[in-house]
Amino acid sequence: MRSLLRSVSNYFSLVRFSHTVFALPFALIGFSLAVASEEYVFSIKLLLLIILCMIFARNAAMGFNRIADKSFDALNPRTKTREIPSGIISIKAATIFVIINSLFFIATTAFINRLALFLSPVALFVILGYSLTKRITSLSHFILGLGLSLAPIGAYISVSGSFAINPVIYSLIVVTWVSGFDIIYSLQDEEFDRDNLLRSLPQATGKKRALTISAIIHLLTFILVIVAGFFGNGGILYWAGTAIFSGLLLYQHLIVKHDDLSRVNLAFGTTNGIASIIFAAFVVADLLLRHN
Repeated sequence: MRSLLRSVSNYFSLVRFSHTVFALPFALIGFSLAVASEEYVFSIKLLLLIILCMIFARNAAMGFNRIADKSFDALNPRTKTREIPSGIISIKAATIFVIINSLFFIATTAFINRLALFLSPVALFVILGYSLTKRITSLSHFILGLGLSLAPIGAYISVSGSFAINPVIYSLIVVTWVSGFDIIYSLQDEEFDRDNLLRSLPQATGKKRALTISAIIHLLTFILVIVAGFFGNGGILYWAGTAIFSGLLLYQHLIVKHDDLSRVNLAFGTTNGIASIIFAAFVVADLLLRHN
């Protein structure tokens, strides 16, 4: 039993399961946008299917990322203790893990609706393909943002079987928000990326300019949050959540400096995880109160 728990813990660590807080709350926003409409009704079964899709998709994406980056992770002092380079999880086991989660993801969408099933290979292509983009473009941060941005629109489609403007706006929020904080995270590897021919904005522009670009992108995130509020006729809870979310966006730029990266992990993981959960909680609560 102890061995099984240790094995499960290793796989949770492999995929950084705690980072699910970045996208899952926005999937709940997409779900709530749909069920708040008079056309659709709340379904606990559908909600659980969406959550399973999120888990399987993230497991596949992160597992593939660790496989694709195994040689670089082994060279980087920051990442050499990860499960694959340290030998805790084998390449074969990680590959099987990715295949199983990819198949489970597609199979789960089949129980949702035809459009979700049809789009599932496209979603997999985006979220798995991100892992290879640092080899060819400094804009890989935006590909990561695009992958996570599928959460709100995907959840909305799962309920409605169609597209709509408001969930697309939330997807754009995720694109800019995630790409902005991923730039901050990648500051740690500027020198390593340059020495190993990997691409990132810090590698291309330097830390100081990369931080400025990240701040501009997060300003766009703030603007999109305001647009979503006006477009969706957000109530007082929405605007309260917006204030907190925006404050946390600003906070991460105040605590990370180009010459002091000691609080990058606080900005990347803790601050953005809290921001996502709080914002989603206020948005969902606002939708429920205004439509019940």
